[in-house]
Amino acid sequence: MASHKKDTLSKTFVVALLLCVVCSVLVSSAAVFLREKQNANKALDMKKNILIAAGISTDNVEAGFRRIKTQKLDLQSGELEGAVDPTKIDLRKMAKDPTQNLMLNSQQDIAGIKSIAQKSLVYLVNDEDGTLQKYILPIHGKGLWSTLYGFLAMDKTFSQIEALTFYEHGETPGLGGEVDNPRWKKIWEGKLPFDELGNPIVRVIKGRVDPQAQDASHQIDGLSGATLTSNGVEHLVNFWLGQNGYGKFIQKMRGSAL
Repeated sequence: MASHKKDTLSKTFVVALLLCVVCSVLVSSAAVFLREKQNANKALDMKKNILIAAGISTDNVEAGFRRIKTQKLDLQSGELEGAVDPTKIDLRKMAKDPTQNLMLNSQQDIAGIKSIAQKSLVYLVNDEDGTLQKYILPIHGKGLWSTLYGFLAMDKTFSQIEALTFYEHGETPGLGGEVDNPRWKKIWEGKLPFDELGNPIVRVIKGRVDPQAQDASHQIDGLSGATLTSNGVEHLVNFWLGQNGYGKFIQKMRGSAL
């Protein structure tokens, strides 16, 4: 009787083991099989978000993206390094790689991100006739609960903000999550991000901006009940417009536009 129980336990163990192996193989195979499709969907979603920041219709993503030229940028020199395929460059991975990143000290790191990639991407948006219309810059920084990832669109002279959009974050719905609200994003259009000396001066204030205030052109309405997220957005925008972000590139482009 005891031997029969041992046989039964052994068979149960073998069956369970085989099921685990089979399930593991199926899951692994599915992951490998779907990886290409997942990567393609990720690339498509990225292009859609860039088009949204550019103000271009997403009805035909590939057609719309033909108006956008992607350039690799050296953040330390501010020099463009030539055309690249944006789907082949992982800025998040580069920011964590000691051979490809730049570490930020506490004074520099107002966006709370600790390190950035040495290289970044710049998207040049052209009119139908090929004339440069605006630039789109990848940006990210800490909110209250998460790192917000998005794009900042600037006019071709870097004089004003054209659009701000976030495509990934984990902020509280109805509070910090209002960074996705079209009405709030609309407020950013036409805001002036720099002072007379070229220093970033964006301010997300508590409450609503007084249109008659002297600094109204630099100010954004705060998100109700989401002060820390509002502060995070202010800090990350100013970081990326500053000397530790795209500052050197912006100075070069503004100088050439004069």
